Amino acid sequence: MACAAAVSSSGLVVKSAVSLSSAKGGINGASVTVAAPCAAPVAVRSFAVRASRSEESETVSRRAALALVAGVIAAGAKVGSANAAYGESANVFGAPKKQTGFTPFIGNGFSLDVPSKWNPSKEKEFPGTVVRFEDNFDATNNLFVSVTPAKKGSISEYGPPEKFLDEVSFLFGKQAYEGKTASEGGFQNNAVATAAVLDAASVEVNGRPYYKLSVLTRTADGDEGGKHQLIAATVKDGNLYLFKAQAGDKRWFKGVKKFVEGAWNSFNVA
Repeated sequence: MACAAAVSSSGLVVKSAVSLSSAKGGINGASVTVAAPCAAPVAVRSFAVRASRSEESETVSRRAALALVAGVIAAGAKVGSANAAYGESANVFGAPKKQTGFTPFIGNGFSLDVPSKWNPSKEKEFPGTVVRFEDNFDATNNLFVSVTPAKKGSISEYGPPEKFLDEVSFLFGKQAYEGKTASEGGFQNNAVATAAVLDAASVEVNGRPYYKLSVLTRTADGDEGGKHQLIAATVKDGNLYLFKAQAGDKRWFKGVKKFVEGAWNSFNVA
């Protein structure tokens, strides 16, 4: 004899002792003869728990929302990781990016980004110099800002950018040598210095016109292979704000270009 269980239509399970032959007969749906119980009947009620349609919908919606949030975070992490690989902080929330390798500088009425490895200099080469920085590795690379009384009410009144260059030609120095020389290496007769305008433009920043010029100066002694001079100028409240950055040609192509141009493009008169 063995103990088996019969299930009533109401879901109540009743354990009782049945013969093996009777149990086999019951497999095909025949009635089972119940013998004397081998133990006291134990009733176990089974329950089927089912959520309503509204509860199921709410659960699905919550799962979808959590999946969406997880996807956004994962995407942001990927973008941030990509930026970090290039030395920039993650820009997950679209915050404005700042130039890396620069330190913001705010002067009296103007601002600019200064290369982080450049140090303040007390030297004042030109009239009206209010700030000057130079490369701590090579003083040939430097920048300065000067503020002097303007001869015109607006930068555009000086004429085209190339004409304005005549007003500030002193920035490139004057030829100290006086004598006769033959034309050699691209220099004219009796000349040992030359300047070539690589770019000249008039731009507008926050409604204010600026002149921006890129000039390559060279001397016959071949110093640095030439020097790149980047100039930006504008007029405000009767003053001429002048920015100039300089870098030796050799250093220019070894990475200094990024820092000199970065400072040049950041110059802003408020």
